[in-house]
Amino acid sequence: MGRSIRTVLMGKRLETKDLPHQAISKVVGLAVFASDALSSTAYATEEILIILSMAAASSASMWASNGQFLGISLPIALAIALLIAIVTISYRQTIHAYPNGGGAYIVSRDNFGEVPAQVAGAALLTDYILTVAVSISSGVAQITSLFSELLPFKVHIAVAVIGLMTLVNLRGVKESGRVFAVPTYFFLGTMFLTIGVGLARYFGGSLAIIDPTTVEALHHSELPPEAGIALVFLVLRAFSSGCTALTGIEAISNGIQAFKEPKSHNAATTLTWMSAILISLFIGITFLANQIQAIPSHSETIISQLGRAVYGDGSVMHFIVLAATALILLMAANTAYADFPRLAALQAGDGFLPRQLTYRGGRLVFSWGIVGLSLAAALLVIIGNASVTALIPLYAVGVFLSFTMSQSGMVRRYQRIGRMKPGEKVRGVETDLEYDPHWRFHLAISAIGAVCTFVVMVVFAVTKFVHGAWFIILLIPSLVFVFFRIHDHYKRVAKALSLAGRPVDKEARDVQTLILIDDVHAETARLVNFAKSLKHPWHAVHIGVNPEKAEKVKSKWEQRIGEGEFVVIPSPFRLLAEPITDYILQLQAEKPGSYVHVIMGHLAMDTFWEQTLHQNSAFIFNLSLSRLEHVVVTTVPFQIHTNGESALAPQAEAAPA
Repeated sequence: MGRSIRTVLMGKRLETKDLPHQAISKVVGLAVFASDALSSTAYATEEILIILSMAAASSASMWASNGQFLGISLPIALAIALLIAIVTISYRQTIHAYPNGGGAYIVSRDNFGEVPAQVAGAALLTDYILTVAVSISSGVAQITSLFSELLPFKVHIAVAVIGLMTLVNLRGVKESGRVFAVPTYFFLGTMFLTIGVGLARYFGGSLAIIDPTTVEALHHSELPPEAGIALVFLVLRAFSSGCTALTGIEAISNGIQAFKEPKSHNAATTLTWMSAILISLFIGITFLANQIQAIPSHSETIISQLGRAVYGDGSVMHFIVLAATALILLMAANTAYADFPRLAALQAGDGFLPRQLTYRGGRLVFSWGIVGLSLAAALLVIIGNASVTALIPLYAVGVFLSFTMSQSGMVRRYQRIGRMKPGEKVRGVETDLEYDPHWRFHLAISAIGAVCTFVVMVVFAVTKFVHGAWFIILLIPSLVFVFFRIHDHYKRVAKALSLAGRPVDKEARDVQTLILIDDVHAETARLVNFAKSLKHPWHAVHIGVNPEKAEKVKSKWEQRIGEGEFVVIPSPFRLLAEPITDYILQLQAEKPGSYVHVIMGHLAMDTFWEQTLHQNSAFIFNLSLSRLEHVVVTTVPFQIHTNGESALAPQAEAAPA
């Protein structure tokens, strides 16, 4: 039954040889890796307008009345679109230079070393967690814009969606891509149609203007303290908020290996498509938001107001716009689910994260990474109350830090190529270096990208510092510290296991065997039979937590077993691990250099809930005794099946056919 439920939820297990068949096409790749970037158009314009509306509300009426503050949103959007183009061109170079993927992490490690690589890794992992939290929170906001009665349950809805996303992604990248391709292309079709109809109505003079009385606008009490200061600072803050439109651009360079052959070509083509679509949607939404005089609000999103102005309040198309936007925002988290586990597996493979993250589950995905991402994102949603505005300040510092490090790494790479001779080729750690006569041009592109993203990162860190960016600025170095502590641990373990320069101990040692028993029953008889088969001297040990029980067990031993020495270890403080540890140390002191072999039983049940009904003390003993040198622990499970039969029960004869 358990297996059938798992098969229904997760799908059939895939063999390792099936991994190449899980590669995806450009069409599916756009849905898997671009949904994050494309979905950001649903809230990037809104974040710009929120800052500008705060400035307008706190400034002289002449500014607010003619809309000059809100009108700045379009030049800001154009500047961001230019930045998207620069970063895209730069990342195309990264894709071709590093065809095995890894993005900023691999580029930084190859060109700068381990510390910068771990900084990039920490920034990207943080970004992916926030991608899930922000996109799903924004998607829920679209739903509550249409169904306001669900507003009190937005956190519950967001956490439930994260659970659903986890389940779908555990089924595999290819399958999740097919599932999420539908909402991605549905959103693209709906938004391009909306922008097209909106532009036609604008040029035809029939585009509606939002009635301020129908929207619950932001109040003065919601303005931050700096809302009335210098215009330049406010514009920079609005620019940094709108730069969330760039989140997700790096995803394709991290997941090149997911594409079909030729991987680099398909990944670069998908990146170009994604950026062109992203710029078109972002500019179109921002332009129309200005024309309808959209009002930032906690109760209704800019996309909802746009759909209302273009199609009419309560119309079918208004509903479809909101539905499509909510779906793409909810599905945008799939980009993080595709990239976070891959990056975590890379770092784990290098020894900077737990090795479990390299494990591929039954559907050939990095299951532990998917589950870890889900838990971290759900925690953020709960803490941030599923508020996009509350989560955004945490978002983009890590994004632009990884952008900067990736592009700076490419600058370093082209500098090295520039010092090579024509025709020269050098084998590198990640990829081979080969002389390129156009290296100066490529270097210039990466350098422009690095400078632009660095400036944006600094602007974002300064303008958003008091609103939460300080947390990420502290979190990233803290994560790097943890990464290196993990790495140091793995290096110590590798050194301890190494035989290099160490003589192999081939001397035979004496073995003292003891059977650890709690009572005398069928399991005890099996332990005795096993100990006798080893041909070593043995004796039985009982920890006397209860003196009365100890006497009864000793009596039953003499009556039913009748052989071997029976030792009771007093435990007046009702401890289990400590008395047996002291006893073993005493045996080792009596025979220095000998091994102590501890045999213990363990009741093994068919189901998890039945197992929880037992003490399971074998786990406690294993944990404690594993720390002692020259101690070997053997656990002999005694299976008791749900139908009441035990391992020693006689087998029923087969009925005649």
